[in-house]
Amino acid sequence: MIIRKVLAAGLGCGLLAVMSCGLLPATASADDAGEPAAGPPPKVELVLDVSGSMRATDIDGESRMSAAKQAFDDVLDSTPADVQLGIRTLGADYPGDDRQTGCKDTRQLYPVGPLDRTEAKTAVATLAPTGWTPIGPALLAAADDLKGGDGTKRLVLITDGEDTCAPLDPCDVARDIAAEGVHLVIDTLGLVPDSSTRTQLSCIAEATGGTYTAVQHREQLTSKVQQLVERSTDTAVAPVATQGSASCADAPLLKEGLYTDRETFSENRWYRVQVQPGQELRASVSVFEDRTVNAGYGVLLRGVTEQGQEIVRDDEGGTGRTDAVSAGIRYPKPAADDDTAAETVCLQVGNSISAPAGVKTTPGLPVELSIDFVHGPDQPSDVAFLGLGRGWWLLGLLAATGAVAGLLTGWTARWRLNTGRTD
Repeated sequence: MIIRKVLAAGLGCGLLAVMSCGLLPATASADDAGEPAAGPPPKVELVLDVSGSMRATDIDGESRMSAAKQAFDDVLDSTPADVQLGIRTLGADYPGDDRQTGCKDTRQLYPVGPLDRTEAKTAVATLAPTGWTPIGPALLAAADDLKGGDGTKRLVLITDGEDTCAPLDPCDVARDIAAEGVHLVIDTLGLVPDSSTRTQLSCIAEATGGTYTAVQHREQLTSKVQQLVERSTDTAVAPVATQGSASCADAPLLKEGLYTDRETFSENRWYRVQVQPGQELRASVSVFEDRTVNAGYGVLLRGVTEQGQEIVRDDEGGTGRTDAVSAGIRYPKPAADDDTAAETVCLQVGNSISAPAGVKTTPGLPVELSIDFVHGPDQPSDVAFLGLGRGWWLLGLLAATGAVAGLLTGWTARWRLNTGRTD
């Protein structure tokens, strides 16, 4: 029994000795790993409806305005320190009947920037339900408030009713904002909404990749706004805006990454990529139906040579019952001893989508294009064995060395014990 313990101790010591001598790769610290510096701060603007209808007392027995104020206090207390937050109101100042004046009633209550919680809470406390519901003008102004910087941008609209300033359609406004390629996400929250309000707020959110939530209780409002503010700190890769062309010759040259574009109904757009020998191109495209479209359509993604010869293609059909339809292709370029030049592949993205009469076709439909390059089947992979990379053999050798050292230590200890007993 003693001998077994000595052997185990010796083996452990051997492994520890190998690790302490730096023969086995140690776990890197945060400093050694060279963690990237913090990215640009995210920007969030809360857009609050302060129109006359916010006087209604149907949220947990209190007014909608009171529930919103309490929710804002809680949200301001929990806002992450790195978030630049602002507040804009709509319908807060003009109580009259003049439509032209009422539809201009939006102002920035607290500027987007480092948050002074006390100052922001004091500003919110002064609000009282007043006037119109100019959602469209408020969205346009809020988009300007959030301009600049490379961080994520999020707009959270809290309202209890539809826009009252037609013909400026807030859904069209949201589509125009999305078409600018600024990657501003608009989330909408409807306070005790009716069906028409739900339809409008859902359309606004869908146009920018945001979410719509119906709110019936104050705690629900608080938790949802907190969630959306915290979501702005997510470090997901932001897509890069690009613009495809009508032919491959004039198409933008894309590198690995995620791209966004707008494509009109029944249009084809072209992009270019360069595939190195031994690489495999993997490309996918999604076309989003951010408005009503006719059922029965298709989306095409294909790769062709610069001479127009088709290499690979995929086309997928849609029924109009989903929010997007996607297609994807793979193209491996074999490695050859006498071939070191990259191959230019032209990517065609097309759609056969149409819209019912009365549906606006501008701006175009949102397009998201993903470009990725991986090692082809005849190219050595960086992950060669059990996910350990090309150096797995060195790791195995070092582990074996440690085991042998441990065994030697154990047998030496056993021999000494036996010698001691003989003496």
